Amino acid sequence: MKAEIIAVGTELLLGQIANTNARFVSEQLALVGVGVYFHTVVGDNRGRLLSVLQTARQRSDLVILCGGLGPTEDDLTRETVAEFLGRPLELHPEALRAVEGYFSGLGRDMPENNRRQAMVIQGGNMIPNPRGTAPGQYVEAEGRRYVLLPGPPTEFEPMVRESVIPLVQTWMGGNETIRSRVLRLYGIGESHLAERIADLLAAQSNPTLAPLAAEGEVTLRLTARAASEKEAWERIAPLEAELRRRLGRYIYGVDAETLEVAAGRVLQARGMTVATAESCTGGLLGEMITNVPGSSRYFVGGVISYSNDVKKAVLGVSGEILERLGAVSEPVAIQMAQGVAEHLGADWGIGITGIAGPDGGTETKPVGLVYIAVHHRNADPWVKEFRFRGDRRQVRIRAAKAALFALWRKVGAMDEGLSPAER
Repeated sequence: MKAEIIAVGTELLLGQIANTNARFVSEQLALVGVGVYFHTVVGDNRGRLLSVLQTARQRSDLVILCGGLGPTEDDLTRETVAEFLGRPLELHPEALRAVEGYFSGLGRDMPENNRRQAMVIQGGNMIPNPRGTAPGQYVEAEGRRYVLLPGPPTEFEPMVRESVIPLVQTWMGGNETIRSRVLRLYGIGESHLAERIADLLAAQSNPTLAPLAAEGEVTLRLTARAASEKEAWERIAPLEAELRRRLGRYIYGVDAETLEVAAGRVLQARGMTVATAESCTGGLLGEMITNVPGSSRYFVGGVISYSNDVKKAVLGVSGEILERLGAVSEPVAIQMAQGVAEHLGADWGIGITGIAGPDGGTETKPVGLVYIAVHHRNADPWVKEFRFRGDRRQVRIRAAKAALFALWRKVGAMDEGLSPAER
């Protein structure tokens, strides 16, 4: 089965919102063995949508459309697909009850415009949407299946998981499945990574191996096709083991495990806490850590010490060192890490100081220069100089990620019987 995703909405073309629906449904379809060959974005325009549908009919077995099912005049998906298939729209009683029930639950009468959301293409079937006013639907024509879903991700994603994927599995007959494992790496560039696994990339067939660059890090996606989930994982296991043998020191997590999740996991496993002292990152590191549910169990708090006065008064950074070496220096990063750990009573402290740009750099201290220190109360502090490239946003993100990776390695070293300084 060849699938195609058509996202409908002028706001997508204008860049006002990201097309996350296509990524999500592609991931879900891959898990049940359906290959997605094309992603298309089209505006709220009848003629252009008809043209896109004509192309999709010639190349895909399954066409999933997301967006354009609202109650307003510019929501054209339902009407345009019906026109394309040469079928009328019919009022679906169950769909109408669902829309009316949604408004009833809010204590409001249903506006007449919302009645059009209960219209289903002749011969089609409703897909329930308990989280919104736009039911989905699917219809078969000329051996192809068309699935229409609302655009808001909070409605779209549950409908895909709960209704669309089970339908697709029924249509597929359970003949094949696809499973993927993503290895997340930090501290090695994409080109160096490719050199280390060149033979594996050249020999890939099933499973396949794909390196993907992200902001300041790299991922490796291992994907296997098989008759069953068990067989797919068995195909992946030897390749994953070989990659871990070669690249283990850089692999911090798998699948959706980000650096902040990985760092929190090792802290929580040891019952330890961390505090942050940030200058150039301006609280970004603390934000990343607290994006993880349950981070209150290991994150004590942070200090955004943007000014030297705060570095001295709150963190105890030496005024003499600030005067002699400047705020962007190795000793200042160390004292920031030590000061925040002591002041907030944490097991670990992180200090970040640098020049994010675009101004403020000099010949000896250019934009992108960042010092990161990680301190544990029972060990000598670790500190490293970084020269990050990119704009202000990239420097800040890369500095925060480098700090999380350093923390992950230092805390993890204890589980391997190493001292924090040895890792």
